[in-house]
Amino acid sequence: METTEIALRLALATLFGAAIGLERERKNWTAGMRTHMMVCMGSALIMMVSAHGFNEVLGKEGVGLDPSRVAAQVVSGIGFIGAGTILFLKQGVVRGLTTAAGLWTVAGIGLATGGGMYFAAVAATILALFILWIIQPLEARFAQRFKKKTLRITTLTEEKSLNILNEIFEQEEVSVASCTLERMGKDYLITFAFKWLPNTHRSRIMSQLHSDEAVKEVVWVG
Repeated sequence: METTEIALRLALATLFGAAIGLERERKNWTAGMRTHMMVCMGSALIMMVSAHGFNEVLGKEGVGLDPSRVAAQVVSGIGFIGAGTILFLKQGVVRGLTTAAGLWTVAGIGLATGGGMYFAAVAATILALFILWIIQPLEARFAQRFKKKTLRITTLTEEKSLNILNEIFEQEEVSVASCTLERMGKDYLITFAFKWLPNTHRSRIMSQLHSDEAVKEVVWVG
């Protein structure tokens, strides 16, 4: 390969990585613009080395070469970096999956750029930015409509907890997805996840619970 072609591919890969990394940077993620630039540029370099770095030994007796083997290691190797961006905050709450997927995509863009597939690299970069910038607010708005609403009630006695359970389950217009009752020291914690809870019912339930002296705390999530 000519030096100008090598420089062009590395520069383009760096630019593509920077474009996607900038979106992660604005959200203050650890894997920001520089990380994405390095991953994309490094992937392009590995692709060029895999395809053209062994030309001197090709053709010699007893020498065989699969040019895809070195580049293929990027696909699996990037998983180690991606795993470092995933945070398990608590049960059921995971952050960093999109960033990890972004790094994996950036590695693919780098491989495409290093292989001279410029249109594929540009198209993938544009689509990645579209997904990260445009799709996210639409996804959040759409998911909010189907997100289960949660009500957490802390009571002072087991009897009061059982009464609350009976009262809510007896309401016909309320659809409960799941319900748990736990003992937390001297208190009792009831957690309701609702499929459907009309605003009028929610207001009435919250008002009744707040006025009950046997109810210690009421938390509505959703």
